[in-house]
Amino acid sequence: MDLLIRQEARLTILRALDEQPDGRLNSELLRVTLEQFGITKSRDWVHDELNWLQEMGAVLVINAGSVRVAALTAKGSDHVQRRVVIEGVKRPSRGG
Repeated sequence: MDLLIRQEARLTILRALDEQPDGRLNSELLRVTLEQFGITKSRDWVHDELNWLQEMGAVLVINAGSVRVAALTAKGSDHVQRRVVIEGVKRPSRGG
């Protein structure tokens, strides 16, 4: 179950970033977004997922005090748009 939650959370993070005009959000706003989708985790957990997504090349992460700012990369956007598959991230449905 933990793996399924992580895969869903990673997709939710990428989608949330993709919806932003500049493709960026901080980790606290991402935590709140995940909570709206029933994934209630700590900010540290979100930081771990952002680190993982950065290792996969889906986001860039910048430390900003107690939060981190994630910026969507072209690869992360391509996953959301179904142009590439990032293993470990849930695939988006065809309907968006």
